[in-house]
Amino acid sequence: MKRFAFAVVSLMAAATLFAQAPKGWKMRVDRSASASDPDAPGAIKFMAMGGGFHFVNPQAAVYWNPSNAATGAYTLKGTFTLLKPSGHTNYYGLTFGGGDLDGPQQKYTYFLVAQDGTFLVKKRDGEATSDVVKKTPSDAVKKPGGDGKSTNALEVRVSPAKVDYVVNGTVVTSTPKADVKTDGIYGIRINHLLEVMVDGFGVSK
Repeated sequence: MKRFAFAVVSLMAAATLFAQAPKGWKMRVDRSASASDPDAPGAIKFMAMGGGFHFVNPQAAVYWNPSNAATGAYTLKGTFTLLKPSGHTNYYGLTFGGGDLDGPQQKYTYFLVAQDGTFLVKKRDGEATSDVVKKTPSDAVKKPGGDGKSTNALEVRVSPAKVDYVVNGTVVTSTPKADVKTDGIYGIRINHLLEVMVDGFGVSK
């Protein structure tokens, strides 16, 4: 009986959380398995605000709308304002080339920046991840100011031969298009312990 009650409470909490998400959007939580880097207590808050989105992430998560898919050559954009950094380095940014995002064989590529002025590009395949471009410092990535806030405009520019990764108008790295899957669902990833606003999110051809 206690197990059943717990399950009902968990489902009700999930329904409450999902109810505040923008219509059509889904999310997948990545809970920390590290005792030295635990998640914070409380539920994720994901809501539309103005023309963008507001994320409060005690846990890391990927967010997407299944209708948001891109193929061929395109540019994915989003302007990320870090409102509250964590006590250590955590990343946030764009995902693309996604598939089976709410299933066991989730796949996507992600281009993220962090409060310490670094960026990275990684691939997710099921529960495994691999580096495309390892954590790299760049002067193009703005660090938080005295108020703890920073704004970084991110772009993923997919062309027939390569993918350019752009921060605040500067190409910080490029990879051959063959190195990553670019056709598929695009979205947003926010790691744990962060509060972030995202504006201007979308794809153009």
